[in-house]
Amino acid sequence: MFQLLFTPITINKLEVKNRIAYPALGLLYSYDGSLNDRYYAYFREKAKGGAGLVTVGPVGIDIVGSGRIALSLASDDKIPDFAKLAQIIKNEGARTFVQLFHAGAYSYSMLTDGIQPIAPSAVYSRYSKQTPREMTLEDIEIVQKAYVDAALRAKEAGFDGVEIIASAGYLITQFLSPITNKRTDKYGGSFENRVRFPREVIEKVRNAVGKDFPISIRMAGNDFVPGSNTSRETPLFARVYEEAGVDIINVTGGWHEAKVPQLPMELPRAGYAYLAAHIKKAVNVPVMASNRISMPDEAERILRDSMADMVNLGRVLIADPYWPKKAQQGKAKLIRPCVGCNQGCTDTLFSGMPVGCILNARAGYEFERSIGNTSHPLRIMVVGAGPGGLEAAVRAKEAGHEVELYEKENEIGGQLHIAAAPPHKQELLEIIRYYKAMIDEYGIPVFYNTAVTIDLVQEKKPDHVILATGAQALIPPIKGINLPHVYSAWDVLRNNPKLGKNVAVIGGGAVGIETALFIAHKGTLSPEALHFLMLFEAEPFERLKELITSGTSKVTIIEMLPEIGKDVGRSTKWIMKLELEKFDVNVITSARVTEITDSTVIFLKEDTAVAREFDNVVIAVGSKPVNPLGDELQKAGIAHTVIGDCKKIGKINDAIHEAFLAIANLEHVAKV
Repeated sequence: MFQLLFTPITINKLEVKNRIAYPALGLLYSYDGSLNDRYYAYFREKAKGGAGLVTVGPVGIDIVGSGRIALSLASDDKIPDFAKLAQIIKNEGARTFVQLFHAGAYSYSMLTDGIQPIAPSAVYSRYSKQTPREMTLEDIEIVQKAYVDAALRAKEAGFDGVEIIASAGYLITQFLSPITNKRTDKYGGSFENRVRFPREVIEKVRNAVGKDFPISIRMAGNDFVPGSNTSRETPLFARVYEEAGVDIINVTGGWHEAKVPQLPMELPRAGYAYLAAHIKKAVNVPVMASNRISMPDEAERILRDSMADMVNLGRVLIADPYWPKKAQQGKAKLIRPCVGCNQGCTDTLFSGMPVGCILNARAGYEFERSIGNTSHPLRIMVVGAGPGGLEAAVRAKEAGHEVELYEKENEIGGQLHIAAAPPHKQELLEIIRYYKAMIDEYGIPVFYNTAVTIDLVQEKKPDHVILATGAQALIPPIKGINLPHVYSAWDVLRNNPKLGKNVAVIGGGAVGIETALFIAHKGTLSPEALHFLMLFEAEPFERLKELITSGTSKVTIIEMLPEIGKDVGRSTKWIMKLELEKFDVNVITSARVTEITDSTVIFLKEDTAVAREFDNVVIAVGSKPVNPLGDELQKAGIAHTVIGDCKKIGKINDAIHEAFLAIANLEHVAKV
């Protein structure tokens, strides 16, 4: 079905069994730069799932460039552990590279024993919030030698190749960029001088590892930083890399500090494949495409259209390591999707926590979490078909239990339908698609339009009940809140009612922001209309820009706290705030709403009562658990587990992880 995707490819003289690569991603499974059982189990799963190439990294080449926490090959004593990892990956049939990493100005002195970061020039970094020391010629030679030494250690450890990172705003890109390279010697100024450092690194690594050992480079297709390199310059860099000795070029998006989203749902699927296609036109070595390539048909299209020779599936293989095998076996519909939410991976990493996945409860826990075939099958009743209930039903059936799923509505998904309504959030519907496919695959009976009562439970006589009855919108005790022009955020996102010219959204958390953006988008140009108008030059560019950000309602967020988005992760909060600015959403913070009238919202701001006129008011102050059965089951002595929002208001990952663990624990319950 996916013929090109599963065609072998040769990199230098290394044959890789298919065109699927797992790229280097920071994981933070240790805090001392060392590999451990958690890493071993994680990478074993990636290889076991069918990826052709698995890259381990980022792996530091010295302490100044990576710190104490990142994985490191800065010394020979690291070789045995890396040798063990290389063998684990290769034993599962995959090829494996190590990505060599130096952050340059992006390094943090608090992680390097107080050593000041080094970079081409002493230019303040907006990312690390530090000013690095300008590298001397001696520094340059030392760092280049560190690349060589780390590459030799990777080769000695049994890895099939190395990758040099020249993207994301790290050291090599700092040499390439005119905004971070202000040198006046042979490493700065002209194109030839700015590209000298990476060219020499590649040449020195090539001379050290030999002509037959594969070398990859991960490069930015566009820095997406004003004043830095664009997609016009990057093909020129790619040609230099090829001439210097790389065997494959791995193309990704821009710098970490770019104001263009690189990873979340806002980026369309395969949205940066064009960058790989642009590089591929300039070189003769194979090229990899990256970023948000989610499903096999997208990957196959990229290969079929000659946009790239391989595809990187990073977070996609965190969500489902068995993506390759499922695709090859014709079971693509059973792939657990990556929805680009960033909540379980990037957000946790930026918070100094290990990487996981909201949908895959085993991601990062492969060494300790599992659900095997049960030796004590139970009759399980799952009440509620939101994310938690769906996960519980599927994992219970997978384990060999007899399962029935009950839902009070006429469809599965619960709050996912509401969560998927705001702009760019439609990807969340893929979660419903996945669970529908799994329910069909396992033949799990679903009883729709059924409100489960204690009488029904006693009639069915299950051995165990999983309660996943979810939540409902929280309505605060504000005078006038029941007026007809007042809606809950759930009402707006579910039913999309007609709204007036001026709309107030009370609440500036994640739901409030997303609801505000949903309303602000109403009446704007669709992507299809924009494409048509641009193609035929029907409107000037500035007018089109105005039309995609000016809707039919002016929106104001009123938040009680000093800041909006307190419950939004770091990797997505800045994007949401940027969108609010682009759609001219007014934000009022430190304001407590006291009353709603027919035409105004009255709130206290700095102890002063303020009245503003609005046509509609939307309440987005949170939700509360709905658990009508818990106490009754407890009184009746019926074994049950409460998961998700009906236990405690949380996020999707809370419900799904609790569901997984609840089913894993049933084996112990059954034996008692």
